[in-house]
Amino acid sequence: MLDDRAKLLLKTLVERYIAEGQPVGSRTLSRASGLDLSAATIRNVMADLEELGLIASPHTSAGRVPTPKGYRLFVDTMLTARPLSLDELAATGREPLMPDQPRRVITNAAQMLSSLSHFVGVVTAPRKPTVFRHIEFLRLGERRILVILVAPDGDVQNRVVITAHDHSQAELVEASNMLNTHYSGLSIEAMRERLKSEVDQLRGDIASLMQAAVQAGGEVAAESTEQIIVSGERNLLTVQDFSNDLTSLRRMFELFEQKTQLMRLLDTSSQAEGVQIYIGGESQVVPFEELSVVSAPYQINGQIVGTLGVIGPTRMAYDRMIEIVDITSRLVSNALSQN
Repeated sequence: MLDDRAKLLLKTLVERYIAEGQPVGSRTLSRASGLDLSAATIRNVMADLEELGLIASPHTSAGRVPTPKGYRLFVDTMLTARPLSLDELAATGREPLMPDQPRRVITNAAQMLSSLSHFVGVVTAPRKPTVFRHIEFLRLGERRILVILVAPDGDVQNRVVITAHDHSQAELVEASNMLNTHYSGLSIEAMRERLKSEVDQLRGDIASLMQAAVQAGGEVAAESTEQIIVSGERNLLTVQDFSNDLTSLRRMFELFEQKTQLMRLLDTSSQAEGVQIYIGGESQVVPFEELSVVSAPYQINGQIVGTLGVIGPTRMAYDRMIEIVDITSRLVSNALSQN
């Protein structure tokens, strides 16, 4: 555990480094922290923080910089963020997100996130519930089943699933009849929720087929309805931390091209309430120590349907990014709920 003195010095070091981008030395830290400590005492505390993995010493400087672990402690225990008001947002000169076509709202939101943060703005398109009118199972071989989903508009989707146990065609017919009788017209999400409470009452083999149907429906929903809008990738070219590291930049642009990775990250953060922060590769989806992600879910009429966020350097003003992401999620929610 850090004592109050060490926490204040770490907080001061992180804030100075975020603001200036230069390693922070003992003399600067003493002056900025307001603590009446000798240079030797501060060096000792810095050595302790370095041993804990919270700060590091670049080879080219006597100063210290925060590590991802140090940023994490700073964000979790030392950061205070005050959400922007709508008036403050208006003062930035950006037009509000007016109710319009959902696609235009999320495109404008991505551009707003990028413009306000000066980094990369990302927004997932609203997810639409996948509703099925009819479902059918066809045995292809041992433990291999073709799931056929027919939507209300007649669209047909096929998925091959592997089940834990082999099933006869008679069992497959029984399962499809049960689903079509009791679940037809429901979304895959609603069907999943009902199955949670009912599956224990069903025979085990039928229950496993129900789960297979939900799995197949979920894959259809993921492929057919989820999109991601990215704005401001080129802003990273002007970030001092990356400007001399072409390898990092190349990897980052590859990430934006492979939007499915970003989708998985944002989908994970949509399961939680409020703003989420992933620092220096914590997400496993953006596995770069140089990048952090600040994200939040947005809603339509109280239902979470997507996620938005900012991707930028680990050395970002997290308090400001939290404000930007929070207010944008509220604006998007308001605009889409009025459609």
